[in-house]
Amino acid sequence: MRPTQLADVVGQDHLLGPEGTLSRMLKTRTLGSLIFWGPPGTGKTTIARLLANETDLAFEQISAIFSGVADLKKVFEAARARRMGGRATLLFVDEIHRFNRAQQDSFLPVMEDGTITLVGATTENPSFELNAALLSRSHVMTFHSLSQEAIDKLLSRAEEAEGRELPLNGEARQVLIRMADGDGRSSLTLAEDVWRAAEEGEVFDAERLQEIVQRRAPIYDKGADGHYNLISALHKSVRGSDPDAALYWFCRMLDGGEDPMYLARRLIRMAVEDIGLADPNAVVQANASRDAYQMLGSPEGELALAQTVIYLATAPKSNGAYVAYKAAMRAAKSSGSLLPPKHILNAPTKLMKQEGYGEGYQYDHDAPDGFSGQDYFPEKLGRQTYYDPPQRGFERELRKRLEYWDKLRRERN
Repeated sequence: MRPTQLADVVGQDHLLGPEGTLSRMLKTRTLGSLIFWGPPGTGKTTIARLLANETDLAFEQISAIFSGVADLKKVFEAARARRMGGRATLLFVDEIHRFNRAQQDSFLPVMEDGTITLVGATTENPSFELNAALLSRSHVMTFHSLSQEAIDKLLSRAEEAEGRELPLNGEARQVLIRMADGDGRSSLTLAEDVWRAAEEGEVFDAERLQEIVQRRAPIYDKGADGHYNLISALHKSVRGSDPDAALYWFCRMLDGGEDPMYLARRLIRMAVEDIGLADPNAVVQANASRDAYQMLGSPEGELALAQTVIYLATAPKSNGAYVAYKAAMRAAKSSGSLLPPKHILNAPTKLMKQEGYGEGYQYDHDAPDGFSGQDYFPEKLGRQTYYDPPQRGFERELRKRLEYWDKLRRERN
Protein backbone atom coordinates (compact mmCIF):
# COMPACT_ATOMS: atom_id res chain seq x y z
CA MET A 1 0.00 0.00 0.00
CA ARG A 2 3.02 2.34 0.03
CA PRO A 3 2.49 5.05 -2.64
CA THR A 4 4.71 4.83 -5.72
CA GLN A 5 4.51 8.53 -6.61
CA LEU A 6 4.23 11.74 -4.62
CA ALA A 7 0.79 12.47 -6.09
CA ASP A 8 -0.54 9.40 -4.24
CA VAL A 9 0.51 10.62 -0.80
CA VAL A 10 -2.46 11.81 1.27
CA GLY A 11 -2.75 14.26 4.11
CA GLN A 12 0.28 16.49 3.49
CA ASP A 13 -1.04 18.94 0.92
CA HIS A 14 0.83 21.82 2.57
CA LEU A 15 4.03 20.07 1.47
CA LEU A 16 3.02 18.28 -1.72
CA GLY A 17 0.12 20.34 -3.08
CA PRO A 18 0.57 22.65 -6.09
CA GLU A 19 1.97 25.39 -3.83
CA GLY A 20 3.53 23.04 -1.28
CA THR A 21 7.05 23.59 0.00
CA LEU A 22 8.40 20.30 -1.35
CA SER A 23 6.60 20.77 -4.65
CA ARG A 24 8.33 24.12 -5.17
CA MET A 25 11.71 22.60 -4.32
CA LEU A 26 11.21 19.82 -6.83
CA LYS A 27 10.21 22.30 -9.54
CA THR A 28 13.42 24.25 -9.06
CA ARG A 29 15.52 21.09 -8.56
CA THR A 30 17.02 22.61 -5.41
CA LEU A 31 16.39 19.84 -2.89
CA GLY A 32 18.51 20.44 0.19
CA SER A 33 18.85 18.61 3.46
CA LEU A 34 15.54 18.26 5.28
CA ILE A 35 14.16 17.41 8.71
CA PHE A 36 10.72 15.76 8.65
CA TRP A 37 8.96 16.44 11.96
CA GLY A 38 5.62 14.87 12.76
CA PRO A 39 3.64 12.03 14.36
CA PRO A 40 4.10 8.40 13.32
CA GLY A 41 2.26 7.08 10.28
CA THR A 42 2.09 10.39 8.41
CA GLY A 43 4.29 9.50 5.44
CA LYS A 44 7.77 10.66 6.40
CA THR A 45 9.59 7.52 5.20
CA THR A 46 7.43 7.20 2.08
CA ILE A 47 8.03 10.78 0.99
CA ALA A 48 11.78 10.44 1.55
CA ARG A 49 11.86 7.39 -0.76
CA LEU A 50 9.82 9.15 -3.41
CA LEU A 51 12.00 12.27 -3.23
CA ALA A 52 15.03 10.11 -3.99
CA ASN A 53 13.22 8.71 -7.05
CA GLU A 54 12.13 12.16 -8.23
CA THR A 55 15.66 13.57 -7.99
CA ASP A 56 17.51 10.45 -9.19
CA LEU A 57 19.40 10.07 -5.92
CA ALA A 58 20.49 6.76 -4.47
CA PHE A 59 18.32 6.01 -1.44
CA GLU A 60 20.00 4.87 1.77
CA GLN A 61 18.08 4.34 4.99
CA ILE A 62 19.31 3.89 8.56
CA SER A 63 17.68 4.08 11.97
CA ALA A 64 19.30 6.04 14.76
CA ILE A 65 17.98 3.45 17.21
CA PHE A 66 20.10 0.64 15.75
CA SER A 67 23.07 2.56 14.28
CA GLY A 68 26.29 3.85 15.77
CA VAL A 69 29.42 5.70 14.63
CA ALA A 70 30.78 2.65 12.76
CA ASP A 71 27.53 2.32 10.80
CA LEU A 72 27.61 5.99 9.88
CA LYS A 73 31.18 5.72 8.61
CA LYS A 74 30.19 2.84 6.32
CA VAL A 75 27.23 4.81 4.97
CA PHE A 76 29.38 7.89 4.34
CA GLU A 77 32.09 5.82 2.59
CA ALA A 78 29.49 4.20 0.34
CA ALA A 79 28.04 7.63 -0.47
CA ARG A 80 31.49 8.96 -1.36
CA ALA A 81 32.06 6.01 -3.68
CA ARG A 82 28.74 6.68 -5.43
CA ARG A 83 29.63 10.32 -5.76
CA MET A 84 32.89 9.37 -7.42
CA GLY A 85 30.73 7.42 -9.87
CA GLY A 86 28.60 10.46 -10.55
CA ARG A 87 25.56 9.76 -8.37
CA ALA A 88 24.64 11.49 -5.15
CA THR A 89 22.91 9.89 -2.15
CA LEU A 90 19.79 10.76 -0.21
CA LEU A 91 20.38 9.44 3.29
CA PHE A 92 17.18 8.94 5.27
CA VAL A 93 17.76 8.77 9.02
CA ASP A 94 14.75 7.58 10.98
CA GLU A 95 14.42 8.79 14.59
CA ILE A 96 17.37 11.13 14.03
CA HIS A 97 16.82 12.72 17.45
CA ARG A 98 18.11 9.48 19.00
CA PHE A 99 21.64 10.29 17.87
CA ASN A 100 23.72 12.11 20.46
CA ARG A 101 25.34 15.49 19.81
CA ALA A 102 28.63 14.07 18.57
CA GLN A 103 26.87 11.69 16.19
CA GLN A 104 24.74 14.52 14.84
CA ASP A 105 27.86 16.60 14.26
CA SER A 106 29.33 13.81 12.12
CA PHE A 107 26.75 14.60 9.42
CA LEU A 108 27.96 18.16 8.94
CA PRO A 109 31.05 17.57 6.73
CA VAL A 110 29.28 15.18 4.33
CA MET A 111 26.30 17.52 4.10
CA GLU A 112 28.52 20.50 3.33
CA ASP A 113 30.62 18.79 0.65
CA GLY A 114 27.57 17.36 -1.10
CA THR A 115 28.29 13.70 -0.34
CA ILE A 116 24.78 13.25 1.02
CA THR A 117 21.45 15.00 1.04
CA LEU A 118 20.21 14.33 4.55
CA VAL A 119 16.55 13.69 5.28
CA GLY A 120 16.05 13.13 8.99
CA ALA A 121 12.74 12.03 10.49
CA THR A 122 11.72 12.77 14.05
CA THR A 123 8.60 12.71 16.19
CA GLU A 124 10.24 15.12 18.63
CA ASN A 125 10.55 18.89 18.42
CA PRO A 126 13.76 19.52 16.43
CA SER A 127 14.37 22.77 18.28
CA PHE A 128 15.02 20.80 21.47
CA GLU A 129 16.47 17.55 20.14
CA LEU A 130 18.79 18.49 17.26
CA ASN A 131 22.05 20.43 17.20
CA ALA A 132 21.79 24.05 16.14
CA ALA A 133 24.48 23.43 13.51
CA LEU A 134 22.49 20.58 11.97
CA LEU A 135 19.27 22.59 12.04
CA SER A 136 20.92 25.59 10.41
CA ARG A 137 21.88 23.43 7.41
CA SER A 138 18.42 21.85 7.06
CA HIS A 139 14.89 22.87 6.21
CA VAL A 140 12.35 21.64 8.78
CA MET A 141 9.15 20.25 7.25
CA THR A 142 6.22 19.76 9.64
CA PHE A 143 3.99 16.74 8.97
CA HIS A 144 0.39 16.76 10.14
CA SER A 145 -1.65 13.91 11.56
CA LEU A 146 -3.86 12.57 8.81
CA SER A 147 -7.39 13.93 8.72
CA GLN A 148 -10.37 11.59 8.86
CA GLU A 149 -10.89 12.24 5.13
CA ALA A 150 -7.30 11.21 4.39
CA ILE A 151 -7.64 8.03 6.49
CA ASP A 152 -10.89 7.19 4.67
CA LYS A 153 -9.07 7.62 1.35
CA LEU A 154 -6.35 5.20 2.48
CA LEU A 155 -8.97 2.64 3.48
CA SER A 156 -10.67 2.99 0.11
CA ARG A 157 -7.35 2.31 -1.61
CA ALA A 158 -6.86 -0.73 0.58
CA GLU A 159 -10.31 -2.00 -0.39
CA GLU A 160 -9.48 -1.48 -4.05
CA ALA A 161 -6.17 -3.32 -3.68
CA GLU A 162 -7.86 -6.19 -1.80
CA GLY A 163 -10.78 -6.33 -4.20
CA ARG A 164 -13.27 -6.34 -1.32
CA GLU A 165 -14.90 -3.85 1.02
CA LEU A 166 -14.26 -3.66 4.72
CA PRO A 167 -17.00 -5.62 6.52
CA LEU A 168 -18.12 -2.60 8.53
CA ASN A 169 -21.33 -0.64 8.65
CA GLY A 170 -21.15 3.16 8.30
CA GLU A 171 -20.84 3.88 12.00
CA ALA A 172 -18.19 1.21 12.52
CA ARG A 173 -16.12 2.57 9.64
CA GLN A 174 -16.10 6.02 11.28
CA VAL A 175 -15.10 4.46 14.60
CA LEU A 176 -12.18 2.66 12.92
CA ILE A 177 -11.08 5.94 11.31
CA ARG A 178 -11.12 7.64 14.70
CA MET A 179 -9.23 4.73 16.26
CA ALA A 180 -6.41 5.31 13.77
CA ASP A 181 -5.82 8.64 15.51
CA GLY A 182 -4.33 10.31 12.42
CA ASP A 183 -1.86 7.45 11.78
CA GLY A 184 -2.12 6.06 8.25
CA ARG A 185 -0.05 2.99 9.00
CA SER A 186 -2.25 2.18 11.99
CA SER A 187 -5.41 2.53 9.92
CA LEU A 188 -4.18 -0.14 7.51
CA THR A 189 -3.19 -2.41 10.39
CA LEU A 190 -6.67 -2.04 11.85
CA ALA A 191 -8.17 -2.83 8.44
CA GLU A 192 -6.09 -6.03 8.28
CA ASP A 193 -7.36 -7.03 11.71
CA VAL A 194 -10.96 -6.54 10.56
CA TRP A 195 -10.55 -8.60 7.39
CA ARG A 196 -8.78 -11.33 9.35
CA ALA A 197 -11.59 -11.55 11.90
CA ALA A 198 -14.58 -11.42 9.56
CA GLU A 199 -16.35 -14.55 8.43
CA GLU A 200 -18.04 -14.83 5.04
CA GLY A 201 -20.88 -12.31 4.75
CA GLU A 202 -20.35 -10.89 8.25
CA VAL A 203 -20.59 -7.11 8.78
CA PHE A 204 -19.45 -5.60 12.05
CA ASP A 205 -21.16 -2.79 13.91
CA ALA A 206 -19.23 -0.31 16.08
CA GLU A 207 -19.55 -2.36 19.27
CA ARG A 208 -18.33 -5.55 17.63
CA LEU A 209 -15.47 -3.69 15.95
CA GLN A 210 -14.18 -2.46 19.30
CA GLU A 211 -14.31 -5.98 20.68
CA ILE A 212 -12.27 -7.29 17.76
CA VAL A 213 -9.53 -4.70 17.44
CA GLN A 214 -9.66 -3.66 21.09
CA ARG A 215 -8.55 -0.10 21.49
CA ARG A 216 -5.52 1.62 20.10
CA ALA A 217 -3.47 3.39 22.74
CA PRO A 218 -3.55 7.16 22.31
CA ILE A 219 -0.45 8.82 20.90
CA TYR A 220 0.94 10.14 24.13
CA ASP A 221 4.53 9.89 25.30
CA LYS A 222 4.85 10.99 28.90
CA GLY A 223 8.43 12.08 28.33
CA ALA A 224 8.10 13.83 25.01
CA ASP A 225 6.15 16.35 22.95
CA GLY A 226 2.73 14.75 23.56
CA HIS A 227 3.20 15.28 27.28
CA TYR A 228 4.13 18.95 26.98
CA ASN A 229 1.49 19.71 24.36
CA LEU A 230 -1.33 18.32 26.49
CA ILE A 231 -0.25 19.88 29.78
CA SER A 232 0.01 23.20 27.94
CA ALA A 233 -3.53 22.69 26.61
CA LEU A 234 -4.81 21.88 30.11
CA HIS A 235 -3.06 24.86 31.71
CA LYS A 236 -4.29 27.33 29.10
CA SER A 237 -7.86 25.98 29.27
CA VAL A 238 -7.88 26.55 33.03
CA ARG A 239 -6.39 30.02 32.56
CA GLY A 240 -9.01 30.71 29.91
CA SER A 241 -11.85 29.76 32.31
CA ASP A 242 -13.11 26.90 30.13
CA PRO A 243 -13.93 24.00 32.50
CA ASP A 244 -15.16 21.74 29.69
CA ALA A 245 -11.97 22.01 27.65
CA ALA A 246 -9.88 21.73 30.82
CA LEU A 247 -11.65 18.50 31.79
CA TYR A 248 -11.16 17.12 28.29
CA TRP A 249 -7.38 17.65 28.31
CA PHE A 250 -7.16 16.42 31.90
CA CYS A 251 -8.91 13.19 30.89
CA ARG A 252 -6.80 12.87 27.75
CA MET A 253 -3.69 12.86 29.92
CA LEU A 254 -5.13 10.38 32.42
CA ASP A 255 -6.27 8.15 29.57
CA GLY A 256 -2.78 8.27 28.08
CA GLY A 257 -1.26 6.97 31.32
CA GLU A 258 -0.10 10.22 32.90
CA ASP A 259 0.83 10.06 36.59
CA PRO A 260 -2.09 11.66 38.51
CA MET A 261 0.38 13.09 41.03
CA TYR A 262 2.08 15.01 38.23
CA LEU A 263 -1.32 16.48 37.35
CA ALA A 264 -1.94 17.29 41.01
CA ARG A 265 1.34 19.23 41.16
CA ARG A 266 0.48 21.14 38.00
CA LEU A 267 -2.94 22.06 39.39
CA ILE A 268 -1.28 23.54 42.47
CA ARG A 269 0.95 25.57 40.16
CA MET A 270 -2.08 26.83 38.21
CA ALA A 271 -3.77 27.83 41.46
CA VAL A 272 -0.90 30.09 42.50
CA GLU A 273 0.15 31.35 39.05
CA ASP A 274 -3.18 32.08 37.36
CA ILE A 275 -5.63 32.56 40.25
CA GLY A 276 -3.52 33.58 43.20
CA LEU A 277 -5.12 36.06 45.55
CA ALA A 278 -8.18 36.54 43.36
CA ASP A 279 -9.35 33.38 45.14
CA PRO A 280 -6.95 32.38 47.94
CA ASN A 281 -8.99 29.20 48.42
CA ALA A 282 -7.85 27.88 45.03
CA VAL A 283 -4.50 26.65 46.32
CA VAL A 284 -6.28 25.15 49.34
CA GLN A 285 -8.56 23.19 47.01
CA ALA A 286 -5.61 22.08 44.86
CA ASN A 287 -3.66 20.84 47.87
CA ALA A 288 -6.76 19.11 49.26
CA SER A 289 -7.32 17.24 45.99
CA ARG A 290 -3.71 16.07 46.04
CA ASP A 291 -4.18 14.78 49.58
CA ALA A 292 -7.46 13.14 48.60
CA TYR A 293 -5.79 11.36 45.69
CA GLN A 294 -2.98 10.12 47.94
CA MET A 295 -5.59 8.78 50.36
CA LEU A 296 -7.90 7.16 47.77
CA GLY A 297 -5.61 6.26 44.88
CA SER A 298 -6.92 5.54 41.37
CA PRO A 299 -9.55 5.69 40.08
CA GLU A 300 -11.53 7.17 43.01
CA GLY A 301 -8.97 9.87 43.78
CA GLU A 302 -9.00 11.12 40.20
CA LEU A 303 -12.46 12.56 40.82
CA ALA A 304 -10.98 14.86 43.46
CA LEU A 305 -8.47 16.13 40.89
CA ALA A 306 -11.25 16.57 38.32
CA GLN A 307 -13.22 18.61 40.86
CA THR A 308 -10.21 20.88 41.29
CA VAL A 309 -9.86 21.28 37.53
CA ILE A 310 -13.44 22.60 37.46
CA TYR A 311 -12.88 24.80 40.53
CA LEU A 312 -9.74 26.39 39.07
CA ALA A 313 -11.27 26.90 35.63
CA THR A 314 -14.30 28.66 37.11
CA ALA A 315 -12.37 30.76 39.66
CA PRO A 316 -11.59 34.47 39.07
CA LYS A 317 -8.18 34.83 37.43
CA SER A 318 -5.23 36.95 38.47
CA ASN A 319 -1.51 36.79 37.91
CA GLY A 320 -0.98 39.79 40.19
CA ALA A 321 1.06 37.86 42.76
CA TYR A 322 3.04 36.11 40.02
CA VAL A 323 3.90 39.39 38.28
CA ALA A 324 4.78 41.02 41.59
CA TYR A 325 7.09 38.15 42.52
CA LYS A 326 8.91 38.31 39.17
CA ALA A 327 9.31 42.08 39.39
CA ALA A 328 10.58 41.93 42.96
CA MET A 329 13.05 39.19 42.02
CA ARG A 330 14.43 41.27 39.15
CA ALA A 331 14.86 44.21 41.53
CA ALA A 332 16.51 42.04 44.18
CA LYS A 333 19.02 40.70 41.66
CA SER A 334 19.85 44.10 40.21
CA SER A 335 20.02 46.23 43.37
CA GLY A 336 23.13 44.67 44.88
CA SER A 337 23.62 44.40 48.65
CA LEU A 338 21.61 47.40 49.80
CA LEU A 339 21.03 47.44 53.57
CA PRO A 340 17.58 47.87 55.12
CA PRO A 341 16.91 51.32 56.59
CA LYS A 342 18.36 51.55 60.09
CA HIS A 343 15.03 52.27 61.78
CA ILE A 344 13.77 48.72 61.07
CA LEU A 345 16.98 46.99 62.20
CA ASN A 346 17.20 45.41 65.64
CA ALA A 347 19.74 46.87 68.08
CA PRO A 348 20.69 44.14 70.55
CA THR A 349 24.03 45.80 71.46
CA LYS A 350 25.03 49.27 72.77
CA LEU A 351 27.23 49.87 69.75
CA MET A 352 24.38 49.18 67.35
CA LYS A 353 22.17 51.60 69.26
CA GLN A 354 24.92 54.23 69.00
CA GLU A 355 24.99 53.60 65.25
CA GLY A 356 21.28 54.43 65.02
CA TYR A 357 19.92 50.90 64.63
CA GLY A 358 16.23 50.86 65.53
CA GLU A 359 16.09 54.63 66.03
CA GLY A 360 12.71 56.07 65.07
CA TYR A 361 10.98 52.73 64.54
CA GLN A 362 7.22 52.96 65.03
CA TYR A 363 5.37 49.92 66.34
CA ASP A 364 2.45 49.54 63.94
CA HIS A 365 0.06 48.08 66.52
CA ASP A 366 0.38 51.31 68.52
CA ALA A 367 -0.35 53.52 65.50
CA PRO A 368 -3.85 54.68 64.48
CA ASP A 369 -5.50 52.09 62.23
CA GLY A 370 -2.63 49.70 63.08
CA PHE A 371 -0.56 51.34 60.33
CA SER A 372 2.52 53.53 60.83
CA GLY A 373 3.20 54.29 57.17
CA GLN A 374 6.96 53.96 57.59
CA ASP A 375 9.20 53.11 54.63
CA TYR A 376 10.79 49.66 54.66
CA PHE A 377 12.79 49.79 51.41
CA PRO A 378 16.54 50.49 51.28
CA GLU A 379 17.11 54.25 51.31
CA LYS A 380 19.09 54.18 48.06
CA LEU A 381 16.38 52.20 46.27
CA GLY A 382 13.40 54.26 47.33
CA ARG A 383 9.80 53.15 47.51
CA GLN A 384 8.79 50.60 44.82
CA THR A 385 5.49 49.12 43.68
CA TYR A 386 5.43 45.50 42.49
CA TYR A 387 1.99 44.23 43.44
CA ASP A 388 -0.88 45.75 41.46
CA PRO A 389 -4.00 43.69 42.24
CA PRO A 390 -6.64 43.67 39.50
CA GLN A 391 -10.29 44.41 40.18
CA ARG A 392 -11.23 40.72 40.27
CA GLY A 393 -12.35 38.38 43.01
CA PHE A 394 -10.86 38.84 46.47
CA GLU A 395 -8.20 41.18 45.07
CA ARG A 396 -10.83 43.92 44.81
CA GLU A 397 -10.70 44.04 48.61
CA LEU A 398 -6.91 43.94 48.65
CA ARG A 399 -6.77 46.89 46.24
CA LYS A 400 -9.04 48.89 48.55
CA ARG A 401 -6.71 48.15 51.49
CA LEU A 402 -3.60 49.11 49.55
CA GLU A 403 -5.16 52.35 48.32
CA TYR A 404 -6.25 53.22 51.87
CA TRP A 405 -2.77 52.53 53.30
CA ASP A 406 -1.17 54.52 50.49
CA LYS A 407 -3.42 57.46 51.39
CA LEU A 408 -2.40 57.20 55.07
CA ARG A 409 1.26 56.91 54.10
CA ARG A 410 1.12 60.11 52.08
CA GLU A 411 -0.65 61.94 54.93
CA ARG A 412 1.88 60.83 57.57
CA ASN A 413 5.01 61.35 55.53
